[in-house]
Amino acid sequence: MAALAHPLFDLSGRIALVTGAASGMGRAMAIGFAEAGADLMLVDINTAGVTQTAEQVTALGRRAIPVTCDITNLEALDTLFEELDREYGRIDILGNVYGPGAMSRPEETPIAEVQHVIHGLVVARFRACQLGGRRMLRAGRGSIINIGSVGGVTSLGRGQAAYGMGMAAVVQLTRELSTEWSSRGVRVNAILPAQVMNAGLEERIAQSPELANVFLRGIPAGRFGKPDDIKGLAIFLASDASAWITGAIIPMDGGNLAKNPGGSHPGMPGIESNLT
Repeated sequence: MAALAHPLFDLSGRIALVTGAASGMGRAMAIGFAEAGADLMLVDINTAGVTQTAEQVTALGRRAIPVTCDITNLEALDTLFEELDREYGRIDILGNVYGPGAMSRPEETPIAEVQHVIHGLVVARFRACQLGGRRMLRAGRGSIINIGSVGGVTSLGRGQAAYGMGMAAVVQLTRELSTEWSSRGVRVNAILPAQVMNAGLEERIAQSPELANVFLRGIPAGRFGKPDDIKGLAIFLASDASAWITGAIIPMDGGNLAKNPGGSHPGMPGIESNLT
């Protein structure tokens, strides 16, 4: 006889808004929430992708409202939450997944590129948290989950200075909002992925095949992340199972941050023995 799911993880009757829901971790998070019982508003600039995610959610018997929206546009964000009010009247879970990136040598990086990344990762993310947080504070409960990056706590190099600065701010944003809001029932946590395979990463590796082993040498688990790897952690942070967890900065990285840069691990590409 199959074991019953623990009720602490049940999201039935809850409303979640997830950005970046057209693909990758955003789609996986949204589907995970639906599998746990939540109804959703799904947000992305990719209309076809977010519509497909909505179809997957409705196939699970949950309600899904796909919205085409550029969340880096602050006026569009305001309109998005007004639509949320009309459709659902509340929000219990906010999954901030989408965030822009860029790559260039820092000595050559245009200031406009830095402004673009910081605006998307920090200013627009703060506004999304603010709009969701206000509604949660009125209700006296809610969970905000920010997707950050291991690149926000250690340097990845390879021309990602603007991205790293922005993700570092996401970490601090999470701590600040948790400190301000937790006593009023709103928890704020962050997930820091390492390299999760998606179309963009596949393209980079196709262009520079040696990059795959560069990444894998830093991942003791021996594989890239998969979008579905986010499901369990996201459901946990959204649910009552994590009722006393807030302000947490949680790696989802296959052991990347735990490993010393000079260390080795069994199966590490280019190393015959972990004793060398």
